[in-house]
Amino acid sequence: MKIVGISGSNVGNKTRIAMDYTLNKAREEYPDAEITLLDLAEYEMVFSDGRNYWEYDGDTKYVTETIMGADAIIIGTPVFQASIAATLKNIFDLLPVNAFRDKVVSILVTAGTPKHYLMAEQQLKPILSYMKAHIVPTYVFIEEKDFYRNEIVNDDILFRIERLVEDTVLLVDAYVKIREAKDAQYDF
Repeated sequence: MKIVGISGSNVGNKTRIAMDYTLNKAREEYPDAEITLLDLAEYEMVFSDGRNYWEYDGDTKYVTETIMGADAIIIGTPVFQASIAATLKNIFDLLPVNAFRDKVVSILVTAGTPKHYLMAEQQLKPILSYMKAHIVPTYVFIEEKDFYRNEIVNDDILFRIERLVEDTVLLVDAYVKIREAKDAQYDF
């Protein structure tokens, strides 16, 4: 199983801290999984200009092809101006409309205030649904107060991150079994 974590901003560090914890938990629990972090702050991405993702080169090609090759994607995004980061939106624009077909996608959000709790429901989930993702229904929302000295200090958040990882992997396994059963129907 290939799991890709996306730290969806090119500024700040809270989302990266949360993604590091999340992917370390995934590595502990699922040592056979191939786990990759794409921290968008570490790549020189170009803006989408309508080409197919494989026509780009450099970091843009690497990031989009890594996402397209994943079985599961854990998206981490901060909230900027009550919305997702522009760097993350650009990733969605670079990918085809069916990019997440047969992929499980889970969500982790960092924000300064609880006022933006529904941003994932109202903005991110509709984009992922449009792109045909199997979305893990629950997501983790982490506020500024849940961090102290570059660590997550809220035990409930840590528990929910562990559960998010587990739900993501279980959902991948479930969809694999469903596809195998459907394929078996048509084997003669």
